[in-house]
Amino acid sequence: MSRPIRLALAAGLTALAGLASAQAFEPQKAHELRESHMKLMGAHLGVLGAMAKGETDYDAATAGAAAGALAGLADAVGAAGDVYWVEGSSSEQIADSRALPAIWEKMGEFEEHQASLVEATSAMQDAAGTDLAALQGAMGGLGGACGDCHKAFRKPEE
Repeated sequence: MSRPIRLALAAGLTALAGLASAQAFEPQKAHELRESHMKLMGAHLGVLGAMAKGETDYDAATAGAAAGALAGLADAVGAAGDVYWVEGSSSEQIADSRALPAIWEKMGEFEEHQASLVEATSAMQDAAGTDLAALQGAMGGLGGACGDCHKAFRKPEE
């Protein structure tokens, strides 16, 4: 994904966050938006992971595009906080939500995890289009950022 497209995506989500602040989303809608966003992130991470594992051939252009999209989506998670992290949208209130109540109880810690994700996706963006070794080297930090947050703030699958 090109830089202008990433910037447009981030700007659109930032505008959505501003709109949501003025017109708070219902918890169910917040959950649905958050889940869709995370699935998009997972799709781009899947492209990078398949290349890193040798399940698909490394392609610099594809890796760079996936990493760019992932970085834009990670940036938008923080910008869309008022949209995605609405109180009442945790796993205790919405049956299919995996967001633990700890998100709202420890928002500062949660925001630190978001910042780690942004750093890791930025590192991946710098590495992914370079070569396979660089992509593989960036996967550990990215996986760690995702996994650390999920361990603390996401309900395990049943």
